[in-house]
Amino acid sequence: MRKITILWLMMSLFVVMFSSRVMAAPAVDVLGQDYTFSNKIEGLPEKLTDFKGLEINFFKTSDGVNLTYWEAGSGKPLIFIPGWSANGAEYINVMYLLREGYHVYVLDPRNQGLSENVADGMRISRYAMDVKELTDHLGIKSANYCGWSMGASVMWSYIDLFGTKGINKVVFIDEPPSILTRPGWTEQERLNAGAMVDTPAQLIRAFTSGEPNPVLDRAMAMDSPYFANSEGFARRFIKSDMNYMGLIMFDHASNDWRDVISKKVNVPTAIFTGEYSPNLPSQRWMKSVIPNSTLYVYSQAEQGDHFLAFKNPVKFTKDLRAFLER
Repeated sequence: MRKITILWLMMSLFVVMFSSRVMAAPAVDVLGQDYTFSNKIEGLPEKLTDFKGLEINFFKTSDGVNLTYWEAGSGKPLIFIPGWSANGAEYINVMYLLREGYHVYVLDPRNQGLSENVADGMRISRYAMDVKELTDHLGIKSANYCGWSMGASVMWSYIDLFGTKGINKVVFIDEPPSILTRPGWTEQERLNAGAMVDTPAQLIRAFTSGEPNPVLDRAMAMDSPYFANSEGFARRFIKSDMNYMGLIMFDHASNDWRDVISKKVNVPTAIFTGEYSPNLPSQRWMKSVIPNSTLYVYSQAEQGDHFLAFKNPVKFTKDLRAFLER
């Protein structure tokens, strides 16, 4: 009887360990069909099915939300956290180029990508907890992390809450430390923080009103075949709901991360920005206060805007590899 009990316990443990991965499925199966990219680019897949090993997987957070993550490759864990409204589909070129040498993960934040739409947890701190719970779900003890746009803010919150234990190296792509201007700031303080509006409502209006906006203008400029491919792929399969995506914006815009950036980021750090970006002064400030940090400034010819990782993924992944492997 005791042997049967031990055998049952061993089988139960195996089921628990295996169940966290049983949801793994090829991307084409999850999406339900193949996809042909609009531009044929040497060194990148022509169709979705050409990307062997790309999977779309799921896990449930401690507050009961189903989140999606994309993964591919093998090697050291490299975790990407997308910006506001973004998703793993947009990273398809980046993932493909990094699949050799890295086990790449891209989290679809709640209300983004293929993750569940919910009205709960609309705080950057909860998004940071989602990243922590993803790593716990995967059993990852140590990884490199890359946060783009709002995803950088999520990583600053992660570091604020959990420290840098388990973070080998960290990468921030073109996110200002504080979106809101604080009363009494000098112009230099505003530039260092990257503040661009006085209220969260102004930020929301800037991204939803249809009025001229340098970031949106660059997002709409399909002047990169790489970007046209990844955006076309994302738009084909991702159906976003602005009513849900907009819920996080107030909290996102209200945070000031300068103390975390200047005092708590203590691992090797890369900062990516570009000449097109209005965030360039704040990224230079970040470089000045983070020890052992490297600043990459892409020129206009190198697609140096807020979307540089997707518009110029070959250069970005080459620079990223060089940083991570040195």
